[in-house]
Amino acid sequence: MGKYLVVASYTVEGAKGVAKNGGSARVAAADELIKSVGGKMETFYFAFGKDDVYLIADVPDHASVVALSMAVNTSGMVTCHVVPLITAEEVDMATKKTVTYRAPGK
Repeated sequence: MGKYLVVASYTVEGAKGVAKNGGSARVAAADELIKSVGGKMETFYFAFGKDDVYLIADVPDHASVVALSMAVNTSGMVTCHVVPLITAEEVDMATKKTVTYRAPGK
């Protein structure tokens, strides 16, 4: 399972829905969405400013995350983007790999 950060912003209509049904209803809906693809929500925070929600979840694979993102973004009530979270151990493994790369123009 991979860990992902979901950053979301409500549209005007989405914010009206939150105002009508409350924050707990949104947390429950997000939890249900993530469980529907075999994932587990770790944390859900509301915020204010540019972004309205920060959510961290464990999700089985990238395809499941894309499915979640598409469902949310096509609702027209919320826009979100997903950031894969990488552990220090994964970075350590990456630093031990040898790669061949030629920079543009070199």
